[in-house]
Amino acid sequence: MANYDLNQHCFRLLKNDPFFSAISRCVTKIVNRSIPTAGVGINQETGWYEMHYNPDFFENLGKTNEDGGPITDEKSILERREIECAAVMKHEFYHLIFDHVTDRLPAEGMSRLWNIAADLAINGELKSELPYIACVPGRSYTDPKTGTVFDQFATFPVGLSAEKYFSLLKQKVKDTQEQQKANGQSGEAGDGLPDTLDDHSKWGGEGQDGEIDPVIREIAKERLRESLKEAANEAIKERRAWGNMSASMQKEILRRLTSTIDWRAVLRYFVKTSQRANKTSSMRKLNRRYPMIHAGKKIARTANVAISIDQSGSVSDGMLEAFFAELNKLSDIATFTVIPFDDKVFEEKIYVWKKGEKRRRERVLCGGTNFNAPTEYVNKHNFDGHIVLTDMYAPKPIASKVQRLWMTVEECAKNPYFKTSERVIAIPSKTCNPD
Repeated sequence: MANYDLNQHCFRLLKNDPFFSAISRCVTKIVNRSIPTAGVGINQETGWYEMHYNPDFFENLGKTNEDGGPITDEKSILERREIECAAVMKHEFYHLIFDHVTDRLPAEGMSRLWNIAADLAINGELKSELPYIACVPGRSYTDPKTGTVFDQFATFPVGLSAEKYFSLLKQKVKDTQEQQKANGQSGEAGDGLPDTLDDHSKWGGEGQDGEIDPVIREIAKERLRESLKEAANEAIKERRAWGNMSASMQKEILRRLTSTIDWRAVLRYFVKTSQRANKTSSMRKLNRRYPMIHAGKKIARTANVAISIDQSGSVSDGMLEAFFAELNKLSDIATFTVIPFDDKVFEEKIYVWKKGEKRRRERVLCGGTNFNAPTEYVNKHNFDGHIVLTDMYAPKPIASKVQRLWMTVEECAKNPYFKTSERVIAIPSKTCNPD
């Protein structure tokens, strides 16, 4: 029992769900017996999502059916266990997909009712697959150990948002407390609701044990978003890749992927992932795994990012003003090198924009546009990332040796001169003024 390794079983468990299999590949699986079942969160140091799980919990799945009734046949137990193991994994991935781990918290913050509401919002999709202990709308069950009947969610409709389930739960608890009061109880009976299937303590909500740096949170979200886009694109090409996911859930996932994204978060993500970590030993910093035995690692992160600013005639002063306004905000988190260009790079005007420094708009060129010029310069000078601020009005450039991102205004992003598979982010502006 103690040797159940989820990593070894992932492919088999999700072979009929290619979409979730793709998501699984970007989530690290970690054995953790300090939690009773499983849970997802973000690693503060790496910026990757993790799924912690108790192997004993997974090993003991499959012994009851969805209604809590016992299963005794060994073959049936194994078959049911695979169904439930896969469903638990999908349950955790749905928490990631719907931002329960990072963003979606009610004004009151994290609470037991919110945890249940988040589970109800996704468990209706997995109703017949999950272990009987899961909180599922429209389902009731009897606990085989205690004989307790749980039917609190039997009247709840399937397919509501976590926020709507949260509202229903608050009303249900209020009704329960009023009933307890009428019966002469003082409320010690609790809210009458079962626990959630999984552990939510590693969610990154503010004030929680799992609270993480906002930039790290954005990095994790952007990485997941890229994986979701790839998985969804494959699923669109081959319908079976969605597995048995309902059409309404497919539509909701696609809607979330095509909705407006926080482009400032994307910019921060790009800069942070272009940082190099220079590690040096330091006895003053304790080694987490071997305190007082080995020296800790002091990490200094250096953002070696080039930002090329298109100063050709087609880029208006208003657009330059918008670009510099965003660079002033970006300088709050990093130092970067500014490269002015039009049809060539103006090397005499290249400068380092230091972290925390504020600058005004500056125009030093006003010619044509050639994206090869800044690309060649960056390729030769050992940068780790390249952001091009431009109106996109020039032919497609040569390949970049480092990750490259294009930043423009909305009007220009909709009608670029060339197509690219590289990330293009558009800042809200009415200043695009092409020739």
